[in-house]
Amino acid sequence: MENLTHYPVLVFAAAFVLLSLASETGAWLRRRYSSVSDERNEALSLILGATLTLLALIIGFSFSMATNRYDQRKNFEEAEANAIGTELLRADLLSPADASSVRKLLGDYLDQRIAFYINKDDMRRTRIDERISQLEANLWAVVRVPAQAQPTPIAALVLAGMNDVINSQGYTQAAYWNRIPTAAWFLLAAIALCSNVLFGYRVRNAGKLSLVLPLVVSISLLLIADIDAPRHGLIHVSPQNLESLARSIGN
Repeated sequence: MENLTHYPVLVFAAAFVLLSLASETGAWLRRRYSSVSDERNEALSLILGATLTLLALIIGFSFSMATNRYDQRKNFEEAEANAIGTELLRADLLSPADASSVRKLLGDYLDQRIAFYINKDDMRRTRIDERISQLEANLWAVVRVPAQAQPTPIAALVLAGMNDVINSQGYTQAAYWNRIPTAAWFLLAAIALCSNVLFGYRVRNAGKLSLVLPLVVSISLLLIADIDAPRHGLIHVSPQNLESLARSIGN
């Protein structure tokens, strides 16, 4: 079952509520222990500044992790389109019957790969994955049989191309599983909560301004989660290379 970070809007809502409560908790502690010396106020200011700096660094590091993974998914989508397109051309080296079978299966496979990228329904995704696995087995069989019957350099070239097609799908799937670690999210949440408690405690009579820091941090977490979420966010990899290939072969 997918966790909260797969849904950026929920991340924003949960973060804003919790961080607002943390800020209000800090303000309540300020009222509860109002007799604080100037020396302690200065120390709190230093601690707050250091905590906010650390929070900014962790947010920047997490954003960098998310964008790197997003770029990786884009690169693998392009690699998939190149591998499928190359194998479609190499299929002409086979006998007419085998070439026709390869092209038909690759056309079906291309449709399923496009569906993999644009689908957001979990149940349908399972059916797509099953269909892709079946098509990969059929594609491998249709090039393996002629290669075993006539082990020529041409057959080996077609076989290697099909291997690239299957491997590219595996790399893409691994990239979709490669998310920001849950431990990093917990660390980020802990530092954000501490920062907001200190902020609420340190700022006097802030009123609605006490919501500024929770809002800014929540928006930052929303952006990180959105880029890191392959399917449920507004920012996702579009299969433009695969769709262009499908149009070029009239699929």
